[in-house]
Amino acid sequence: MKIHISILFIFFFILGNAQNATQKDTFVKDNFTKQEFYIPMRDGVKLFTAVYIPKDISNKNKYPFLMQRTCYSIAPYGENEYKVKVGPNQYLMQDKYIFVYQDVRGRYMSEGTFTNMTPQVERKTKKDVDESTDTYDTIEWLLKNVKNNNGKVGQFGTSYPGFYTAVGILADHPALVASSPQAPISDFWNDDFLHNGKFMLGYFRTFPVFGVQKTKAEKQAWYMDSFIKPTSEDGLKFYRDMGTVKDGYDKYYKNNFFMTEIMNHPNYDDYWQKRSLLPHLKNVNHAVMTVGGWFDAEDLSGPLNIYKTIEKTSPKAKNTIVMGPFSHGGWSQEQGKHFHNEIYFGDSIATYYQKNIETKFFNHYLKGNTKQDAGLPEATMYDTGAKQWKEFATYPPKEAKKVNFYLANGTLKNVSDQGFSEYYSDPNNPVLSSSSLKDFNGFTPRNYMSEDQRFAEGRPDVVTFTTDVLTEDMAFAGEIMAKLNIASTSTDADFAVKLIDVYPEDFKPAEKKGGVIYNNYHQMVRSEIMPARFRNSREKAEALVPNQKTAVNFRLQDVVHTFKKGHKIQIQISSTWFPLFSVNPQKFMDNPNMATKEDYTKAFIKIYNDSAIEADVIK
Repeated sequence: MKIHISILFIFFFILGNAQNATQKDTFVKDNFTKQEFYIPMRDGVKLFTAVYIPKDISNKNKYPFLMQRTCYSIAPYGENEYKVKVGPNQYLMQDKYIFVYQDVRGRYMSEGTFTNMTPQVERKTKKDVDESTDTYDTIEWLLKNVKNNNGKVGQFGTSYPGFYTAVGILADHPALVASSPQAPISDFWNDDFLHNGKFMLGYFRTFPVFGVQKTKAEKQAWYMDSFIKPTSEDGLKFYRDMGTVKDGYDKYYKNNFFMTEIMNHPNYDDYWQKRSLLPHLKNVNHAVMTVGGWFDAEDLSGPLNIYKTIEKTSPKAKNTIVMGPFSHGGWSQEQGKHFHNEIYFGDSIATYYQKNIETKFFNHYLKGNTKQDAGLPEATMYDTGAKQWKEFATYPPKEAKKVNFYLANGTLKNVSDQGFSEYYSDPNNPVLSSSSLKDFNGFTPRNYMSEDQRFAEGRPDVVTFTTDVLTEDMAFAGEIMAKLNIASTSTDADFAVKLIDVYPEDFKPAEKKGGVIYNNYHQMVRSEIMPARFRNSREKAEALVPNQKTAVNFRLQDVVHTFKKGHKIQIQISSTWFPLFSVNPQKFMDNPNMATKEDYTKAFIKIYNDSAIEADVIK
């Protein structure tokens, strides 16, 4: 169990619930008074809330609120027990706010029942509640009961707290003037546990956190006994031994309500539709700064989709986006020399974001003139190829042009031609998602987002398309579409597409990790998976007609990456990606989550030469 506790600690540390300082740091206790409250919601449920109030607050020295609502615990509990760090970063902590932390419904010390991605409800009676009404009621109570506040409220949070921040925007409280959803979930169909409805098996170990209800007020994690204990450093062995998703569910999670919901809802039905935040993000009228990481294996689509949706629906919103070279929540902790996995991106990158962007955002809107713009760029995006921050007046950039790269005969061309490439896909011998066996024991996947892909090239179940050596820089900035024309001998198939930056054979990195061969490194830049069953509709799955040419179009998640002169651009395509994603049986089933090994069907799959990757390119 010690292994699991350490894994969870790392998880919560990155989410901001553990403290980024030593226990000797007494700044919070020296400068704040902590108070705890049960705040009543409109339906009578009480939510446990901790409030850190600056000691120098007075009628002449008022402070705004800066709030985080979370399902991950607001520990430590007790008015004499203080967090070592409060707020999104140390600079905002030192500037001082009234910092508010709240356990959401059904979690830790709060009352009520926990629901994953609580659906928004139509408000007809006081019993009609959701996370936005809880946000509203909390703000209203704080304004009335915490003295000497300045009447302004901001909110922040990363990962699940990022979702609570995003849905809190819908509270539409007049005092709420600034929201920063960071790594937020926007639509469960495309974040965290699912990608285009495909189950992310690499999350298998996380289900106790989200699928076990508590029965009483809890100061400690009540679900610890449900965790799966690692038995080997070879994490791949666990997934091979587990068998199918159904086998794993039957063995480990029959009593886990969230895993049961996923198993029983393979299509984008009412269950998932209700859990999409995007249709509700309308008429936003305050400042929103959405933050994400280009190497966030959990919530990459959420920040991009929330920003784009608000941009379309809410012209009055002061709407900005920041995307850095971070994994999940990595902007909250300074690394010094910033690596993602084996790739170096520069020094003090988190500090740059915290000092020049995040602190400026909250200080301006909560302590300055709310009606004026903070002067932040519309989009602050880190170019992961050029390795520098870039600012855009619009995102995707207006200057970007859509360019098609056709997949033909092992190359990427600017024109299509006849013919096809073919590979053999066997669900019993899937393509691995990583060469690092230890990583498969992780709580959630991380490193694969920029991992060297040489281990997959050359397999008979992977097709590869590569440009010639680039004679000039080529900057991808914006959206990417996979426009595949395929045919399979089977009635179902998945399509995993990877965009890869192939380094020169004589490449010399500015900083490197020991033992890594950077010459000819195949760095993954972006990737996504698409079940062919959802090619026409997410709501109604359709079988493939064997051997019939069929279009499968889907969006890879965005990228800002300059492929440098001397590098190559590569695309890899396969139909398995294990154990990151569950294996498609390649036999059409109403519910593929219930597939057994007897359903596994081998297939020959063609990628026609008129298939293309469409990218937003700045030349």
